[in-house]
Amino acid sequence: MLIYIAGSGAMGCRFGAQLHEAGQEVILLDNWDDHINTIKENGLKISGDDERIVPMTIMKPQEANRVGDLIILFTKAMQLPAMLESIQGIMDSHTKVLCLLNGLGHEEVIKQYVPERSIIMGVTVWTAQLVGPGHVKLASTGSINIQSIDANEAEMGHKVAEILNEAKLNAIYDQDVIPSIWRKACVNGTMNSLCALLDCTIGQLFATEPGLQLVHEIIHEFVQVGQAEGVKLDEEAVTDYVMKTSVTAAHHYPSMHQDLVQNHRYTEIDFINGAVARIGDKHDIETPRCDVITQLIHTKEKILIEPK
Repeated sequence: MLIYIAGSGAMGCRFGAQLHEAGQEVILLDNWDDHINTIKENGLKISGDDERIVPMTIMKPQEANRVGDLIILFTKAMQLPAMLESIQGIMDSHTKVLCLLNGLGHEEVIKQYVPERSIIMGVTVWTAQLVGPGHVKLASTGSINIQSIDANEAEMGHKVAEILNEAKLNAIYDQDVIPSIWRKACVNGTMNSLCALLDCTIGQLFATEPGLQLVHEIIHEFVQVGQAEGVKLDEEAVTDYVMKTSVTAAHHYPSMHQDLVQNHRYTEIDFINGAVARIGDKHDIETPRCDVITQLIHTKEKILIEPK
């Protein structure tokens, strides 16, 4: 099976390396020249619990010319349309596209480029850190929930889950993956955004009473808006999920902190808290916390990325 990883940052490299080591043919796709050149010359360096060099094939999306069996989307949310446009030539009627992006609203974007029967939506709690070009740091364990959005394609969804499990990625075929996607978005909408704004670890945030109060208020907004969209969300269960995640990731700076504070890159806030604010407007649901958090992140982007 030929698998493309569309967006080969930290998570894309993790999945690509594990699938490669499980015997799949994997091609990484990315647009970062230093990253591409380093992996071509030296292989992908993996550090953490197990230090190793993994020889990987990597290229820019427009350079790929073989039709893939499976394309796993790991690009940043704001780059998704451009990525899908650039990989049209490596998709045909049998190609499956698995989306594992953070945030909300990606299914509708993908449908503009990919037939519905070919789309598999998913969510993962695996983590990874991009140390530098061609170098990722891996720690802890994780899992994946996936589902074919066309019920008639469930058999292929199960097959993709089996391939992921052969790579020890702990995949589950979910009969309703949308609540899991919203729960993960809620984790990002509390930990990612607040830690990026406050320049703190997850543990530091959750150790403060005002921080915890904000977390609970954000969860309430996510659940209200999700329920209005018809998503099966229970506020107590989502809160429990967020709290448990905060314990296991207490010493971690989340990805939005890495992007904005550490590397001065634009964030995915418009697809997390910003998405909840937009969907809330559609249902006449007020989302004051998500509104102001989105504004504050954009303000911080202006300060750190676009200095006058």
